[in-house]
Amino acid sequence: MYPDSVDNSLITEHAIRYMLEQLDPHSTYISLKDIHDMNAPLKGSFTGVGIRFQIFKDTILIVQAIPGGPSEKVGLMAGDKIIKIKDELVAGNGIKNKGVRDRLLGPKGTKVVIGIVRGKNKEILDFEIIRDKIPIYSVDASYMVNENTGYIKLNNFSSTSIKEIKTAVFKLKSKGMENLVLDLQNNGGGYLKTAVDLSDEILPGYRKIVSTKGRKFPEKTYSGNKTGLLEKGKVIVLVNESSASASEIVSGAIQDWDRGLIVGRRTFGKGLVQKPIQLPDGTQARITTSKYYTPSGRCIQKPYNKGSMAYRKEKYSRYKSRCRPKRRQHKKQQERRIQYSFKK
Repeated sequence: MYPDSVDNSLITEHAIRYMLEQLDPHSTYISLKDIHDMNAPLKGSFTGVGIRFQIFKDTILIVQAIPGGPSEKVGLMAGDKIIKIKDELVAGNGIKNKGVRDRLLGPKGTKVVIGIVRGKNKEILDFEIIRDKIPIYSVDASYMVNENTGYIKLNNFSSTSIKEIKTAVFKLKSKGMENLVLDLQNNGGGYLKTAVDLSDEILPGYRKIVSTKGRKFPEKTYSGNKTGLLEKGKVIVLVNESSASASEIVSGAIQDWDRGLIVGRRTFGKGLVQKPIQLPDGTQARITTSKYYTPSGRCIQKPYNKGSMAYRKEKYSRYKSRCRPKRRQHKKQQERRIQYSFKK
């Protein structure tokens, strides 16, 4: 009965999204165009040409040709400007990041021809690239802080994270590492199994790591039961307001078992478990089924009764909160601590 033509698939998507938003902030619908970007970081790889890019002044600028990837092999370099993809002009026509990914990603073994301009040379150079599997690394950095303390920065919990961490740990231990600083700042989470496996590497003996429980799903406990690489030595975990989900599972387990020290700002508070449901058209719905609980029984999830927008902005409002003690009270607290320390 609507007077104008209607895209049924589009309004159906909007209806599903709105319906799921009424449940909680993490139940969501993933369309076909978004499903690749959502799954690639978790799988630890994607199939494409292997470049990092940004759109600068309406032109696709190559920031980096990923080492060992197909683009580096054919000679693409940082600073090259992509003008054409498959004879299609892609410069100066308002192309977006999604449009670039749609044209460059594809099945392994397929070819794509890219025309680039390099430096001050205005001639377009054509490169034929064969798409291949491109790894996405979850360990950003690992190095020795001092003679016996190592540092590992983890950006997510993917299917390859444990292998990467073990490689880093072996390398650091060969340099004398006894203690570890594990940086989970801005780590939004990932696979539950990876979080459990990492906790198991750090916690000694048989220990409860996390449990899940939902209305339709009975309580399920995940425990560590193997000898890990990081069971000895001191552990410090760095977190902030963007450390969420799997990061909070690891931090919560270490904190509850007094295995290490948690340093930083209060974490995000994402403790809802999603189950992926494949829909007939290839799209996906991720429905919350349970909640996470730390070994001592603490629910990780923060309240979301004020809606999704307020829920996501809550971490920013913490900076403006007045829950910190006044300066005068803070000085008194310091004086008491000093007096107590001297008495002790």
